[in-house]
Amino acid sequence: MIERTLSIIKPDGVKKSIIGEIISRFEKNGLRISAMKKIWLTKEEAKGFYIVHKERPFYDSLTDFMSEGPIVVMVLEGEQAISKNREIMGATNPANASPGTIRKDFAENVERNIVHGSDSPETAQFEIAYFFSALEIF
Repeated sequence: MIERTLSIIKPDGVKKSIIGEIISRFEKNGLRISAMKKIWLTKEEAKGFYIVHKERPFYDSLTDFMSEGPIVVMVLEGEQAISKNREIMGATNPANASPGTIRKDFAENVERNIVHGSDSPETAQFEIAYFFSALEIF
């Protein structure tokens, strides 16, 4: 089934200049980029995006981190895009991620873990609409 998912290269990934490497991994695994842009979230925009985590203890540090520098937001499209993207990213905690995944290869820790990906079709729908209008997705 063809799906769409949101992927974010977080500020640590942008700072490490590995945008091309990350995109290459998605494309080599059959995911197509149907929208992409580089932006710098304000703290308020980061809070809005991560509103689902509002009651979690890491909410403040996560939204601080996500607004500390530019990010690259993408809509990935392909067969089973949500699960495929999550497989390519690896476990949220890089210490638990499989060898060859983005997080195992590049992430520092569970908070600075290079990439974000939607975890369900419902989440993907909300997250894509947060960053992209229908006119920006091809």
